[in-house]
Amino acid sequence: MPPGEVPPSPVPQPAPIAEPPAPLPTVQAEPAPVTVTPLVEVMPPLPEPELEPEPEKPKLHRNFAGSIQLDYMAVPTETTGRKIALDGATAEVSLKLAMDFTNKISANVKMCVACHGVEVGMAYFDLRVSDELNVRVGRFTPAFGEFPVRHDPANHRTSDKPLPYDMGRMLRVNEWNEGVLPAPWVDNGIEVNGTHFFGKHVQADYAVYAISGPRAGADPMDFDFKQSRSGESYYIDNNSRPVFGGQFVASIVTDDTSTSLGVSTMRGTYDPDHKLPFSIWAAHAVVRVKDVFLRAEYLSRRTAMSLGEDPMTRFRYGPGANGTFDRFFVKDGFYGELEVPAGKYLTLVAREDGLRRRGNVAMTSELRSESMVLRHTAAIAITLRASLRLKASYEYYDFSDFEDESVVHTGIAGQF
Repeated sequence: MPPGEVPPSPVPQPAPIAEPPAPLPTVQAEPAPVTVTPLVEVMPPLPEPELEPEPEKPKLHRNFAGSIQLDYMAVPTETTGRKIALDGATAEVSLKLAMDFTNKISANVKMCVACHGVEVGMAYFDLRVSDELNVRVGRFTPAFGEFPVRHDPANHRTSDKPLPYDMGRMLRVNEWNEGVLPAPWVDNGIEVNGTHFFGKHVQADYAVYAISGPRAGADPMDFDFKQSRSGESYYIDNNSRPVFGGQFVASIVTDDTSTSLGVSTMRGTYDPDHKLPFSIWAAHAVVRVKDVFLRAEYLSRRTAMSLGEDPMTRFRYGPGANGTFDRFFVKDGFYGELEVPAGKYLTLVAREDGLRRRGNVAMTSELRSESMVLRHTAAIAITLRASLRLKASYEYYDFSDFEDESVVHTGIAGQF
């Protein structure tokens, strides 16, 4: 190297690349044991059964009502009135329970107590389809005339019933065998009735029915009303033949006035052998002007009698011009009644009624081939407290076959 020349610096050498360390041997972990659970079919939860709603119980509507009358009947023209009438004190009681199960089904039961003893006056169901169609089954008073609708003593202002509907309180009751059709006439059967309204003021009512009907024993000459009200005779039909009847009433009704006209009929047989027919028809009219009532009815019954084995000894009158006995007699009756309020507590009543019988009579009868009785009645009813009334009346009997008689009634009647 020449003198004075600096030698070159040495070139640095790259550092040697270190070799990566050898990898450690991998230790594989043992797999964890796997528990295998057997598959179980899981059912979806069953729905809870739906509970049926309890049927709503119908609301029952009950109504209890009744009436009581104690009447004393005196016959001042007789020393002993019992010889010709059921005089003295007589109690009439009516107890009624009405039940409405629904607006379509109802029931009525009524018990009566009077001179005939304890009696079931009604026990029936009403099955109502509409205003025009109602079916009544059981024991009831069939639709006939106007007075039977108000026969309870608290529903009329006199102490006794009109003569055509008399039931044992008229004079000479045994000789006349009561009225044309005693009220209330209670019987077993079925009745279909209804009402149709023509606008707001006009209506028509109808009824048709089949009942057991009046009864009598063997070889009868008239109805035996005791058999229809005596448990000893059983409350069943005595001749396996129903009696049919019906009624139609037309009415015009306003707030201050009303007028009703009606006709009724009933027919069938009454003897055990169903060979003796009878037929009854009636007509009635009722006019109301505010609280003033005018009522009138007429009833007529044509009844066959048994001629027996020897009519000549059985009847008072012999055969007719044709040589045969007429086996029919006719009993008819009427009443007209005016009821006028005289103030708040007093009601005045005037009534004319009568009975007539035409036809042959039994040899022992005190009636003739044509007999009549007229009765004139003046009565008052005084309201004492609420529905409690004092009744008093005077009656004068005009007989065609007996001495005329006077009767005085005094009684107390009330309803609840």
